[in-house]
Formats: sequence, structure tokens, C-alpha cells
Amino acid sequence: MESKAAEPSQTSDSDRCPCGSGKPLSHCCGAVIAGKRLAATAEELMRARFTAHARGKSEFLHRSYKETSSQPFIPTVEGVKTKWSRLVIHSHSPGRSADVATVDFSAYGIEDGAEMVFHEKAEFLRENGEWLYTRALREGPAPFKSTVPKPGRNDPCPCGSGKKFKQCCLGKS
Repeated sequence: MESKAAEPSQTSDSDRCPCGSGKPLSHCCGAVIAGKRLAATAEELMRARFTAHARGKSEFLHRSYKETSSQPFIPTVEGVKTKWSRLVIHSHSPGRSADVATVDFSAYGIEDGAEMVFHEKAEFLRENGEWLYTRALREGPAPFKSTVPKPGRNDPCPCGSGKKFKQCCLGKS
């Protein structure tokens, strides 16, 4: 009887990377999270960070965030409220230099039985060949700035009381 070679098994959905690349986790974000290789681009780091959120890998999130990357990791006991389900990358753009980039993304998850979406335009910085998440960029119109000058402490109070501002409304503002 002829022996038949076992066919390679299909990759199941649970083995696929949560970042949505369609690749197996071990050939995608898993290697970046495990520290076997560095993320080649800011988008690849964003995908790995999403996967770390989805898989509860808080040590990688700590290591890949600029503010905490140089500090020792101290695990905390937190209940995960959101079950992250998918990631949509809207754009990946270079920044003001070759070592700065932005990634505009939406992360979808289930929280308290309802689907929610988290949208952010994130800034990344490459230091010593390693990409790090730095911050969320502000979007939308610029903050409103009043053109009316503020009263000085010794100016008459704008409420019309006749008192100095410091003795009237300064403490209320």
C-alpha cells in the first residue's frame, strides 16, 4: 500500500493574525511582538500594537510606546473591557523626516455587548532603527481663542460692580 504524504493543514482563523493582514500570526505580528524582529514600518508597528491589544500582550505595548520604552515593565492586573475584533488602516504617511510617520486607523471591538470603533491618527518615531508609538495627533479645527483681552487684576470688573476684578470675579473664574 502506498503511503500518502500528509497535506499541510490550512491555517485556521484563530492562527491568522488579528491585524487583518491575512497572514499567519507567526509570520506577521507575532514575530514583532516576540522581539524576533523589528517592525519595518510605522504601519507594521501599528498592526503589531493592535494585535498586542487583541491578545493581551501589555509588555509589548509598554516596550513600543516612547514614553515607557526605556522604563522597566511592571505588570498590572486590569480587566480587559474591550474584545478587539478588526483593524482598518486608512493611511500610512511619512512625516517631517524619514524617521517620523503617521498612521490613520480605526480599531473595532466589542464592549458591553456593543460594537465600538476607536479612530486615531497616530504619530510614530524611529529611534536606532526601531519604530515607537509617540502620540495621537489632534484632528479637527484649531481650538477657539478669544480675541477679547482678559481683564487685569487691577482693572475694573467686567460685571459692572465697580470693584476691582481681583476683589470681585477673579476668584469665580
